Amino acid sequence: MSLRVRRLDGRARLPGRAHPGDAGLDLYALEDAWLGPGERASVATGIAVEIAPGHAALVLPRSGLAARHGIALVNAPGLIDSGYRGEIRVLLLNTDRAVGFALSAGDRIAQLVLVRIELPEVVEVQALAGSERGAGGFGSSGA
Repeated sequence: MSLRVRRLDGRARLPGRAHPGDAGLDLYALEDAWLGPGERASVATGIAVEIAPGHAALVLPRSGLAARHGIALVNAPGLIDSGYRGEIRVLLLNTDRAVGFALSAGDRIAQLVLVRIELPEVVEVQALAGSERGAGGFGSSGA
C-alpha cells in the first residue's frame, strides 16, 4: 500500500516514521505558532493526501507533546475521509493553564494513521439484539 502525498508548499515536510514499523506517520508544522495557556490553533502542514477507497486517516496526538507540554488535539482523533484532497491542518490545544507553548516550523505535531473502514448500509429496526451489557453506559462496568 502507498500513500500519495502532494506538497502544497515547498517548505512542507512529507510525513515520515520515526522508526521502521511504526503505525503513525509524523505530521510536521509548516510555520511557527504560539499557543498561550488554554489556547487552540489550526496548524498548517502544507500537505494533502490521497487516501485509498475503503480507508480513512486518523490524526492522533503525540504522546511526548502531551506529557511534556500539555499539547492535545481539539478533536482527537481527527478523521480524514478518502475523498478529501485539501490541506491537512492539525487542531492543537494547549491544556496548560499557566505556560504558553512555542511551535517551530518543522516540529512534529501529530501522527497520521491509516485504517481500513467498513461502509455499512444503515438499516432501521424496531429492536436491537440483546447483550450482556445492555444499555449500561458510563460507569456500568464498575470501574
